[in-house]
Amino acid sequence: MTAKDFKMIYDLHFDDLRRYLTFRSRDQDLSGDIAQDVFMKVWTKKIEIGSGNIKSLLFKMATDEFISHTRKKKVEKEYTDSIDIRLMLEPNTDDDLSDKKQRFEKALNQLPEKQKTTLMMNKMQGLTHKEIAEILNLSQKAIEKRIRLALETLKQNLNQ
Repeated sequence: MTAKDFKMIYDLHFDDLRRYLTFRSRDQDLSGDIAQDVFMKVWTKKIEIGSGNIKSLLFKMATDEFISHTRKKKVEKEYTDSIDIRLMLEPNTDDDLSDKKQRFEKALNQLPEKQKTTLMMNKMQGLTHKEIAEILNLSQKAIEKRIRLALETLKQNLNQ
C-alpha cells in the first residue's frame, strides 16, 4: 500500500469510522483514538485495498478495538473497586500494614514466574498490555489472560 492509497482510504473513511465509534462509546476522544489506532494498524500491516471491502474491514477492526478497550476498562474498574472496598472495610494501623505487606509479598512470590513477570511489568513499570505483548513476543490476549489469572490468584491467596 502506498502513502497515496492510505491517504485516500483515511480521507474517505476516517470520519465515518469516528462517528460510528462515537455512537458506540459516547466519547469523542476515545472514538478518535480508536479510529487512529485502526488506521495505524492498516498502515503498519500494509493491508491491501484489493483484498476485499476495505470499509467493512475497517469497521470490523474498529469494533474489535472498542470491545477490547471496554473489556480492559471493565477489568481495571473491578480491580480498583475491590481494592477500594477492602481498604474501606479494614482498619489501617502500622502493624496491620506491615502484616499486609508481608502477606502480599508472600502471595506474589507464590505466583508462577510468567504471571508474576507480566503483572510486575504492568503494575510496577506501567507498561500496557500491548507493550508487554511486544516485549515478550506474545499476543495481547495472552498477556491479558496472564494478568487476569495473576490478579485472581493474588486475591484468593490474600483472602485466605
